[in-house]
Amino acid sequence: MENESSLFTTAAVVSAPAHQPQIMDNPLQAYIVGIFISICGNVLISFSLNIQKYAHVRQAQRGSKPYYTSAVWWCGVILMGVGELGNFAAYGFAPASLIAPLGCVSVIASAVISVVFLKETVYTSDIVGGTLAITGTYLLVTFAPHTSTHITAHLVQYYFISWHFLLYLFIEVVLYCILLYLYKRRNVKHIVVVMLLVALLASLTVISVKAVSGMIAESIQGRLQLIYPIFYVMLVVMVASCGFQIKFLNQAMKMFDATEVVPINFVFFTTSAIVAGIIFYQEFEGLALLNIFMFIFGCLLSFLGVFLIARNRPKIKQQDRNFIEMNRIPGRTRTDKVQPEAKTQTYGSLAAKLMCNSAGQTDES
Repeated sequence: MENESSLFTTAAVVSAPAHQPQIMDNPLQAYIVGIFISICGNVLISFSLNIQKYAHVRQAQRGSKPYYTSAVWWCGVILMGVGELGNFAAYGFAPASLIAPLGCVSVIASAVISVVFLKETVYTSDIVGGTLAITGTYLLVTFAPHTSTHITAHLVQYYFISWHFLLYLFIEVVLYCILLYLYKRRNVKHIVVVMLLVALLASLTVISVKAVSGMIAESIQGRLQLIYPIFYVMLVVMVASCGFQIKFLNQAMKMFDATEVVPINFVFFTTSAIVAGIIFYQEFEGLALLNIFMFIFGCLLSFLGVFLIARNRPKIKQQDRNFIEMNRIPGRTRTDKVQPEAKTQTYGSLAAKLMCNSAGQTDES
């Protein structure tokens, strides 16, 4: 009888739906590991950005070799790769709705590093913003979903063809086409339009990154997932969405200042990542209403903190031409545009030289 009951139990386990989420053996331990890896990765990214900035400044002062010949700059690039790899691995341990908001750690660490090592000015708003961001991060970690599931190929495939995700994907594609039409055809170059394009791509990036990272983690533990086609589908989605994200972000950095792009991108990216985690991976299922409210409140505090920190960062303006309009010179009235003569001692050439020098200093910094 005992053998028969064990056989029935085994059959029940085998016949259980393959798409049913299975909680990890030590969900709290995996949750903490994911948070720790994400925080370390974001700190390394902030170090790498400041190291690369220091290399740019030093090479500009010496004016001898290009920045990519500097060993310091390559150290920053390597640290950036390690930090991004850490963020990638963190998605395999903790919910995506938690890992994405932890990106504010990078902003906080970058502000601290720039003040300590690059001797940048610290403002009251920086202190207030850092305090709010840290408080928001604490609330996020405390009230986010604490369960971690095994991300298998069958589970990802089941989520991928579920009706709520297909509806979400349809709405996202329609919005993306409308925004792309406004941006490309109607020449609407507003920062919200560009950042929304990035955010819509970011939601697919978060979904695919967590799927790929989770399936790789399962394969390392002995449950091979790389033989299923859904793994390579998610891998292609991850690479393609990341590539287009980088494209639109670079265009935004050319058109707008970094103090505007960084906080808006953080808010839009985090929001899209949380929505994607809720819809695709159902991460808020069974979560108490108080936890949801405090989690949203923590996100809002982090958003406000990042805005306060970013508002006082030095602005970098692009100078597209080396001539000035004479009608804009104080005390002079002209309606035509002239190209100042560099060899004359006129007011226009002096202003042109000063403008060229300031533009060169801005580009070097």
